[in-house]
Amino acid sequence: MQRPLVIILDFGSQYTMLIARRVRELGVYCEILPCTTPLSELKARAPRGLVLSGGPASVIEEGSPTVDRALFDLGLPVLGICYGEQLMVHLLGGRVESATDREYGGAKVTIARNDGVLGRFGKGDVLDVWMSHGDRVVALPPGFEVLATSPGSPYAAVADVSRRLYGVQFHPAVAHTPRGGALLAAFVLDVLKLNP
Repeated sequence: MQRPLVIILDFGSQYTMLIARRVRELGVYCEILPCTTPLSELKARAPRGLVLSGGPASVIEEGSPTVDRALFDLGLPVLGICYGEQLMVHLLGGRVESATDREYGGAKVTIARNDGVLGRFGKGDVLDVWMSHGDRVVALPPGFEVLATSPGSPYAAVADVSRRLYGVQFHPAVAHTPRGGALLAAFVLDVLKLNP
C-alpha cells in the first residue's frame, strides 16, 4: 500500500527544505520536486496535496517560473506560500502588482476568517509572521476570499475554500512565524486529513 504523499513544488525559495522538514515533523511523508515537473508526473505520483513554495522571482515578469494552470483543476488541495500564493492568484484570474510598500521582516497578520489553513486559530487573532515580498495580491480570482490581512498585505491569507485552494503571503515554516506550525498542521492534518 502506497503511503500518503505531500508534494512541495520548489520555485527557488530559501525555505523549501524547511517547509519539507516541518511537514515531516508532523509525521507525514513529503517530497520536493522542481516546479517544472510535468503535470503527468505529478498525477502519476498521486499526492494527497501540493505546496507551492516561495521564490525570488516576480509572477508579473516575463519568463518567471510557473506551472500548468490545469494543476488547480486536479481536485487536490493546494497551499501556496508567498510566491506560490501570488502565482495561484495570477494564474486563476486575480491580479498581482509590484508593491509600493514592500514587506521584508516581521509583520502582524489579523485573522479575518478561521477556516482551512487558519482553522486552528481564532477569528481576530493577531499572528507574528515573517514576510519577504516585493509584489502583492491586489485582486482575487473568482471564488476566493480573504482569510487574513496585514497592514501591508490586504490579502495576507486567501482561499477558495470549496476547492481547497489556500494562499499565504508570509512564511509559516520559519522560526520568525512562531505559530506557523499550526498553519501547516491545519493544512496537512485537517485539510488533507492525513494521519501522522
